[in-house]
Amino acid sequence: MKKEYVFGIIGLVLGVMLMGLTAYRAAPGMMLKEAESNYNFEKSVEVFTQTAEDMGWSIPTVHDMKETMDNFGYDVLNAKVFELCHPDHAVQILAMDDERIVSSMMPCRVSIYEKSDGKTYVSWMNTAMMGNMMGGVIADVMGIASQESEAMISSLID
Repeated sequence: MKKEYVFGIIGLVLGVMLMGLTAYRAAPGMMLKEAESNYNFEKSVEVFTQTAEDMGWSIPTVHDMKETMDNFGYDVLNAKVFELCHPDHAVQILAMDDERIVSSMMPCRVSIYEKSDGKTYVSWMNTAMMGNMMGGVIADVMGIASQESEAMISSLID
């Protein structure tokens, strides 16, 4: 085999490996988003809850992670996970057998939490990107839900 072919194959393999490593390292930053809130924890929770309700979303469950951990004897900083539901969006997925596979990601979730730097943050899943990977009705519904979630979150960070 000629040296040029060997070096070409080695270069191709290294390029593919480097591309894979880059995608692996970037994936968490693409799947989840985080931003610092303009408010303290309590005010962030209040503003977010009111904004979600004003936009027609319900919050069927709020998981108080600090309280849960306290019950197990652990002391952690404040963290609340909000489950958000908009029935008009949810029914489009739940009414169709093939789309129900994403029901494990429902309802949408947003987390508001404190970090050791004393600041409050909000995090959420990049549902538009995930929906686009699935296509069809799922992409459409998750795209709309993502836009609306981002609008709710903007009440904390803009």
